[in-house]
Amino acid sequence: MGPLVATRLIPNASPDSSTESTPSPLKLRPLWIGPVLVDPPILQAPMAGYTNFAYRQIVRELGGAGLLATEMVSARGFAWLADHEADHPDRLWGVADEPRPLAAQMWDNNPETLAAVGARLAHEFHVSVVDINFGCPVRDVVQKAQSGSYLLREPNRMGQIIERVVAACAPTPVTAKIRLGCSRDKINAIDIAQVVEDAGAAALTVHGRTAADMFRGSADWNLIAAIKPHLRQIPLIGNGDLDSPQKVVNAFRRYNVDGVMIARAALAKPWLFRQAAALLSGQPMPPAPSLSEERALLLRHFDLICERFGDYKGTQLMRKFACCYAQGRPGAREFRSRVGKTSVPHEFRHVVHEWFPRDLSLLTRSNNEPTRFGTE
Repeated sequence: MGPLVATRLIPNASPDSSTESTPSPLKLRPLWIGPVLVDPPILQAPMAGYTNFAYRQIVRELGGAGLLATEMVSARGFAWLADHEADHPDRLWGVADEPRPLAAQMWDNNPETLAAVGARLAHEFHVSVVDINFGCPVRDVVQKAQSGSYLLREPNRMGQIIERVVAACAPTPVTAKIRLGCSRDKINAIDIAQVVEDAGAAALTVHGRTAADMFRGSADWNLIAAIKPHLRQIPLIGNGDLDSPQKVVNAFRRYNVDGVMIARAALAKPWLFRQAAALLSGQPMPPAPSLSEERALLLRHFDLICERFGDYKGTQLMRKFACCYAQGRPGAREFRSRVGKTSVPHEFRHVVHEWFPRDLSLLTRSNNEPTRFGTE
């Protein structure tokens, strides 16, 4: 798919608005993060516990994501492993050898630690982009470690961190991900955005909620778009509630963003990137896979996990992914209940084959006996 190019702003609109299934192609500026071209301008969000190599491989095979990202890495934990000559963390599984472009995200509140780990990611692992997380609202990160979105209350410290990491990683570009602010009465994303750019970051991603919101309510795309006029050069990437290809297209049509980042919705629908990329370029949207194709994709994902972590741990780790694949399907509740009790591969595969949601046409047996696939 060739480079896409930016258009934009229809004020007071929402990415929830519907759009046609095959819109005319958008004229979008190419999205450059430093020297890295992100084409199409659709990014896969880093998500702790989920976006490991196996997940990225599934997304890559399906296509449509212009930039993939690792799980969020604790810089302090990474540094401890390095000091004790231990293996790099599982969250960097596959990073050394997989295709580029690839971003690695890290978090901490210590400029020295982040600079040291950023330098290793850039110069030893050769990632395309080093991202710093200033948006995570999870209690262990915010309250216990005073990192992630906690730092939104300390813009000067954020600037110091970014400056140190940019210097350590050069010429690899450094980016930042933030939320709108700590709470609804303390929204400071515009001020933070200027700090991020002045400190030398190559791009800014904004999730349209505050830290206090966690994942409740709706992302505010008007507040995301309001940041763009205050950035002189670096691109603005919007994130939040993009759970359909049409919403991705509408985000570009209606808001002044240079790129979008898809997070939780793509855990259930990793083909979402491919569908959104097609609509952006004016092509017909590829159909979603059938339930039997989803089942095969789930088992492919399972094999990749077990190759890395072994049968027992692989089965444990894959249970949550399996629940994502079944999300919103008839029979998902029963499937979740059963797959959550599996502990070895043959149990997992049996549950997937027997209980993963089926096509609606198969929900009633030919002899009119009720099937095991209830509807939620």
